[in-house]
Amino acid sequence: MVNHIEYSLHPDVSAMTVGRDVALPYPVLQMHQVHDVHVAVIDNPDITSDKLDGYDAMITNLPGFAIGVRTADCIPILLYDPVNKAAGAVHSGWRGTVAKILRNVISKMSSTYGTQPAELLAVIGPGICADCFQVGEEVALNFKEAGFDINSIWSFRGPKNGIDMTGGHHIDLKEACRQTLIECGVKKENIQISALCTYEDNHLLYSARKETIECGRNITYIKIS
Repeated sequence: MVNHIEYSLHPDVSAMTVGRDVALPYPVLQMHQVHDVHVAVIDNPDITSDKLDGYDAMITNLPGFAIGVRTADCIPILLYDPVNKAAGAVHSGWRGTVAKILRNVISKMSSTYGTQPAELLAVIGPGICADCFQVGEEVALNFKEAGFDINSIWSFRGPKNGIDMTGGHHIDLKEACRQTLIECGVKKENIQISALCTYEDNHLLYSARKETIECGRNITYIKIS
C-alpha cells in the first residue's frame, strides 16, 4: 500500500505528502494555522512552532530545513524558486483561497529572495475535489466577488439529497488555486496538480469533512537540499 506521495518538483528539493499513520522522515516545521493570509519568513533554523501562531504560509531559503503545512481537505501548495533556491509551503482553505493567500506568498518571496514568478515551480497537493466540496451559495458568491473565473470553478448540481455530496453548489478549490498562481505569473507548465481527493481516499489521507475536524492531519512539506 502506498503510504506517502512524493513529488518530482526539482532535484534540489524533497517534496512530499504524508497522511494516516505515516511517520515523518525528519523534523518538519509547522505553523498554528488560522485560515488567514499571513506569511512567515523562516531565516532562523532554531525557530519552533510555538513562534508561528497565526500564519498559513512559510517561506525559507535555509538548506536542509523542512517546512510544511497540515491539511485535512484544505489545499496544500508547495513552491520552489530554483534560481534563488527558496521554497514556500502554503495552507489554502476556502477562505485563504478566496483571499488569494498565494498572491501574498509570491509577493513575499519576490521581496525577500528576488523570486521571479515565471521561474517558480508549484505543486497543488491533495485536497477535497470539486465533486465532494459542496458549499452554501454564500460561499460560492465569495469566489465570484473575488474575481475568479467562476464558470470554471463553480457548479450547481440540483437539490441536495442530504445523504452524500451530490446536489447543491460545488467549488473546485484546486482550480481556484491554479488560477491564482497563473494570475501571479507562474507558468501553466510549471504547475503540478495532485488528482487525489482527501474525501474520496480511503486508506492514506485524512478528511475533516468525512471524519470530523477531530481527525488527524496530512502533512505536505518541502526541504531544500
